[in-house]
Amino acid sequence: MTQDEPSIVILTGAGISAESGLGTFRDAGGLWTQVRLEDVATPEGFARDPERVLAFYNARRENCRAAQPNPAHRALARLQRARPGAALIVTQNVDDLHERAGSPPDEVLHMHGRLDRTLCNFCRHAFDDDAPLSTARGCPACGVQALRPDVVWFGEVPYHLERIFAALERCDLFVSIGTSGEVHPAAGFVAHARAAGARTLELNLEPSAGARLFDKAVHGPASRIVPQWVAETLGEG
Repeated sequence: MTQDEPSIVILTGAGISAESGLGTFRDAGGLWTQVRLEDVATPEGFARDPERVLAFYNARRENCRAAQPNPAHRALARLQRARPGAALIVTQNVDDLHERAGSPPDEVLHMHGRLDRTLCNFCRHAFDDDAPLSTARGCPACGVQALRPDVVWFGEVPYHLERIFAALERCDLFVSIGTSGEVHPAAGFVAHARAAGARTLELNLEPSAGARLFDKAVHGPASRIVPQWVAETLGEG
């Protein structure tokens, strides 16, 4: 294990941000029970009704800005600061709560993109952006009015996969936090890590779809069990 290769890979999902007030997707009352994902989270939905899609993501941006990191985010940031380069966070979340909690930005990989970034659907230029999305806004790079949130929709390829799989193949421990284990490719990360010889740990409110693949599981609210795990990992108490 070199200094550039993390010994711990941590996958986080919607469950870690739920206690910050950001809705999950697949649970009862989750986002996908309120809107059809085909309408707001696919390239085809954007082509049919871009104004509806942009309004949906403008609301999500506002919710994200109002949310605050919870003890689980802060605990993971503390782990990363205590052991620089040793723990890589791979998140399915499009919020910035890991970074706002203090995680080093280069040690957080947003495989599904970020709400606070905008992508031009024409030239693919991506940039930090906190302004409301609108069909009337032009791309700062090409001028075309084709801006969309820089998030990965269904049918699109997640970001950072090469770096993620390289880290999974070299890590000593894979930890899954607050994710349903139903969405690929992230649902396959635990099997990939196990095949490479890593130990596996699930920290979740309840057993995930892939719970049988984990060597150990601790279930409960992320804001309680994640700080406990971090304290144990750092040899505290």
